[in-house]
Amino acid sequence: MAAERIRVVIAKPGLDGHDRGAKVVARALRDAGMEVVYTGLHQTPEQIVETVVQEDADAVGLSILSGAHMTLFARLAELLRERGIDDVVVFGGGIIPDDDLPELSRLGVARVFTPGASTEDIVSWVRDHVGADAG
Repeated sequence: MAAERIRVVIAKPGLDGHDRGAKVVARALRDAGMEVVYTGLHQTPEQIVETVVQEDADAVGLSILSGAHMTLFARLAELLRERGIDDVVVFGGGIIPDDDLPELSRLGVARVFTPGASTEDIVSWVRDHVGADAG
């Protein structure tokens, strides 16, 4: 019996216009056999949640370099709760201070990858936290 492929939405919320890291992560996940939907730049949390719903995603990864991570992750978590979505793993990456990590965890962000994280680590983490029990 073949396992279902992990479906991941990679999103760039807010006004940040730098998407190289998000594209690198999306490619690494895709190369590892996952289905990846990259939303493109300047997405609102509402648009991202709609994509998660439409794509029946198992996980959503936000790439945030703008400093607005607390607001954007909080809004995404609020929207997921409002829609009754509690089975989508939320992770992120970007320029996020260590001091903010406990609050992000409280909001439901399962993991934050900071600059220097390897794509191998990200792929392994997604497989370990999404793949085994996703289907």
